[in-house]
Amino acid sequence: MGSPSMELRRQHLIDPAICIRCNTCEETCPRDAITHDDRNYVVRFDVCNGCGNCVPPCPTGAIDSWILVKRPWSVEEQLTWDDLPPSEAGEPAPAEQPQPDEVAAIIETATAATGGRVPPPFSAAHPYLNIYTRERPAVARVAGNHRITDPETESDIHHIVLDFGQQAFPVLEGQSIGVIPPGTDAKGRPHTIRLYSVASPRDGERPNHNNVSLTIKRVVTRDADGSLRPGVASNHLCDARKGDEVLVTGPFGDSFLMPNHPDANIIMICTGTGSAPFRAFTERRRRRAPDAPGKLLLFFGARSPGELPYFGPLMKLPPSLIDVNFAFSRVAGQPKTYVQDKIRERAADVGALLQSRDTFVYICGLKGMEQGCEEALADVCRQHGLNWSDLRSGMRREGRYHVETY
Repeated sequence: MGSPSMELRRQHLIDPAICIRCNTCEETCPRDAITHDDRNYVVRFDVCNGCGNCVPPCPTGAIDSWILVKRPWSVEEQLTWDDLPPSEAGEPAPAEQPQPDEVAAIIETATAATGGRVPPPFSAAHPYLNIYTRERPAVARVAGNHRITDPETESDIHHIVLDFGQQAFPVLEGQSIGVIPPGTDAKGRPHTIRLYSVASPRDGERPNHNNVSLTIKRVVTRDADGSLRPGVASNHLCDARKGDEVLVTGPFGDSFLMPNHPDANIIMICTGTGSAPFRAFTERRRRRAPDAPGKLLLFFGARSPGELPYFGPLMKLPPSLIDVNFAFSRVAGQPKTYVQDKIRERAADVGALLQSRDTFVYICGLKGMEQGCEEALADVCRQHGLNWSDLRSGMRREGRYHVETY
């Protein structure tokens, strides 16, 4: 008998690490090639013809997984997985990236579809929107609530994990959810829904779990008569105990999304709780592509290290994954430093990245930071012979410059 063939075959698989079990792939497949148990969704190799009908509806990109194998993995084997196995060619066999002319066509289509608004990055996954409303909200339960700033500081910021149980809640990095505070206002009307950026990647705060995390700052406002009034939604969440119910709407947001291609350089500029979407971006890259060639460059501002959320975890991330630049404006004995100052300090690296079509800029945080960041980026461009106004306009058209300030 001759030796068995060593020819490699391309097998379509579903990544169990990021699949949220929403069933869209199984419902969409025209050949019934997808099945599942209470653990995983899987693809039958002998039935799947690679038509790709299941790929666009998938909210997380889990369905868009392909590896080269000598012997196809059976359904029974796939049902036991927690992660995808390595490709037998030594590296994954990813779907082909669009060529430059294809990217231009994608950008033009996206811009037209959004009526001139900033489109999402061309490689971002398709977002699901407005699945849950005030009239029909999702009911999540608090799975965790931890203060993530120094108790000695005035900045009371919490990391809150919401679990959705069996309710499908597909959400992407950069999207937001709405929280409905209980009760009514002084006029007897339901409280206004408050939006919060998701701080976890698409596969959940804990991988393979149907949950999301939020970064919530306890808000206290002062009325005209000098009396203090606690923020309704922020205090509702910061005071929530494990097991408490939270009514959720959304998801929201179809533009401020993370690019998926590994060559994407992502410049992230934030203050305070504006770090939430960037924690999601960073976790997504850390879990899925820690060795991606694209750079992550973070500028993070706060009054002091004790008031900076996620300070400890950020210090533990390897420089090979993310380049972190802190700016503290109220540290005794040190000059006030803001994110725009750090951008200028890193002008050489920022300028080099801005010249790449694979670079994306995101700004998130207090409204007051926006002008300073714009001025700093303009200064960097001048040093590199670039016109910031023209560059910014082009980046917006191409879905590469995004600002969310409040």
